[in-house]
Amino acid sequence: MNRFAELLDRLVLTPSRNGKLTLLIDYFRSVEDPDRGLALAAITGDLSIAAVKPAMLRALVVERMDPVLFGYSYDYVGDLAETVSLVWPQSPDHIPNREPTLGEVVAKLQAASRSDGPKVLARLLDSASISARFAIIKLVTGGLRIGVSARLAKQALAEFGKVDVAEIEELWHGLTPPYAGLFAWLEGKAEKPQRTASALFRPVMLSNPIGDGDLEKLDPADYAAEWKWDGIRVQAVCEDGVRRLYSRTGDDVSGAFPDLADAMHFSAALDGELLVGEPSATGTFSDLQQRLNRKTVTPKMQQQYPAFMRCYDVLQIDGEDLRTLPLRERRLRLEAFVGTLDPSRFDLSPLVAFEDWPALERLRQAPPHPIIEGVMLKRWDSPYLAGRPKGPWFKWKRDPHTVDAVLMYAQRGHGKRSSFYSDYTFGVWSGPEGAEELVPVGKAYFGFTDEELKQIDKYVRDNTVERFGPVRSVRADRTNGLVLEVAFEGLNRSTRHKSGVAMRFPRISRLRWDKPAAEADRIETLQALLDA
Repeated sequence: MNRFAELLDRLVLTPSRNGKLTLLIDYFRSVEDPDRGLALAAITGDLSIAAVKPAMLRALVVERMDPVLFGYSYDYVGDLAETVSLVWPQSPDHIPNREPTLGEVVAKLQAASRSDGPKVLARLLDSASISARFAIIKLVTGGLRIGVSARLAKQALAEFGKVDVAEIEELWHGLTPPYAGLFAWLEGKAEKPQRTASALFRPVMLSNPIGDGDLEKLDPADYAAEWKWDGIRVQAVCEDGVRRLYSRTGDDVSGAFPDLADAMHFSAALDGELLVGEPSATGTFSDLQQRLNRKTVTPKMQQQYPAFMRCYDVLQIDGEDLRTLPLRERRLRLEAFVGTLDPSRFDLSPLVAFEDWPALERLRQAPPHPIIEGVMLKRWDSPYLAGRPKGPWFKWKRDPHTVDAVLMYAQRGHGKRSSFYSDYTFGVWSGPEGAEELVPVGKAYFGFTDEELKQIDKYVRDNTVERFGPVRSVRADRTNGLVLEVAFEGLNRSTRHKSGVAMRFPRISRLRWDKPAAEADRIETLQALLDA
């Protein structure tokens, strides 16, 4: 267990992607089965421990210490797992050199029932050191927060076994923890695992953002253009009667969209954008959010926010792999295939006609639909390649909107940011002159440098006027306040927020130390943008 705990600690403290890859590869190379496979499952979110929930953990710890003291400790540390691992009283029966292995811990937790789960967890925490406790708690709460995505973990596997990551991604959904067969193949001790499941995920092809000078090197005649819709990238795969709807990272999201899955009466793998509404009247991303991350969706919600897929590529039809074909040929196959599907659930992503880059730029800045966030450029002769190859596909998003807002509330972050106030709620002015008040319009936790984070954190501590648990209310009025230039992709109307608006992908683009709080923007600025 100590090896896994050490891995988590070092991953949290290692900011670089290559550094994290090195740590993962070293762990896979030096740790034996089943521990390395269970660690991999925990990192990718495929390790299920149903007997213990975070609420049970809180109940256990307040049985052992004063709840008010625990609340203060949690507020100060900012991370539940770290707090509990530090304050948990050391058992007199603890033997320092006899830590349980990761395999032993997982076996005990998975064998526990909901009723005896808390007792099993308590005994494990009693027998563990502080670092091992931290790792155990991370396992049962399910949120590692170590800066490693499932994709990065698979990339580490690929480099460990010297194979292409696409090979691992195509096998992944047919594998189960602790992945002994996978590791045996990667070490050259066994044959490559065979596909044992139908409707598996295919690694997606990603685009690169258009950079300065990129268009000058490209011939418009070589590229097709499509609108970039503000939905989520999905892959619809149906094979041998098995239907799966995958996100771009390979997560199965079929359960949240049963209406779309039920309409998949085909044998193919389609790539496209998941949207809500009707193809002729597309809903907003805010509407789509009503259905995201749900385990069950009521018939009323399916009727109110029906899901459909805007298709822009085809990877397979009737067992024939089409990914090696050029886009021009795949597009012809896709056009014919989509014509056979339910038009209320599947439509074809239209091409955008343009003569040159200036003409496309004008179209990009004034798209025909409010939820279009730019254009996609795809080279006509490009095969469908996994990953993000440079050159075949580009995304050319609309320039973000910006607004000057005033910092109102700040909250501690998580992981390496748990000691800093790094989550910021900001607002704009509303009301008649002389009686203006700030109304919150968004929350952001990125867009600033580490040095700027320290500056904002100091400002928050020096200007706190009220506390609400882990949240601090910051002095903000007409004569005092920190102005933040906030960039965002779009706005939606909201009945949940006092301001009546909700921002799409807000981030801090600049700290306006030079600007008085009174000169921040008003709510009418955002309402005008929303109306437009």
